Amino acid sequence: MTYHEFVRDENGWVTHERIPLFVHQYLEVDQVRLSSPTRPEPFEWTVCHRKAGVVVAAQTPEGGFVLVRQERVPVRGTLWEFPAGQIDQGGAHVWETVVATGLRELQEEAGFEAGPRAQVQSMHLFLSSPGFTDEHCYQIWLKGAVPSSLGAHLDPNEAITEVRVFTAAELQKMVISGEIRDANTLCCLARLGALGALR
Repeated sequence: MTYHEFVRDENGWVTHERIPLFVHQYLEVDQVRLSSPTRPEPFEWTVCHRKAGVVVAAQTPEGGFVLVRQERVPVRGTLWEFPAGQIDQGGAHVWETVVATGLRELQEEAGFEAGPRAQVQSMHLFLSSPGFTDEHCYQIWLKGAVPSSLGAHLDPNEAITEVRVFTAAELQKMVISGEIRDANTLCCLARLGALGALR
């Protein structure tokens, strides 16, 4: 698996040994021996490598946000989430690839697409759990999402039971009540709030 472009041995970070423990098309688990800026003596760590993802906060011209209700096997639950998916290629990710991935996932999962006057804004990336994984997710804000004539086309491994457009006020109540628990969605909502999009 290709390491992510921003994970580099520099500025005091040195990888002395890397032993793959598990390799799969979706993730790789390595045992690494390394030294760091504050720990010059080599130490061991277990690292899970995953492909980068894109989560898209799709806002309709009327101001609502598109969410999908998706079954999640590891937590045995069905969660409200912004549409999201993995970028197929590793390494450095250009803006066009990030946007294309986000729009693909929006169409496949929710049956929405960018309308004729749509605008896409980067909300940067976040690290999902940097204590054990290099997984990260780019966030994009699509203003002007409209229903697609193509409808949704789910991946065979996905189980999406509902697609709905929520107002900003409804989303805030869902965060407060704990109904929204997905990290991708919570992080996007935090960024949207900081940008003044949830007023």
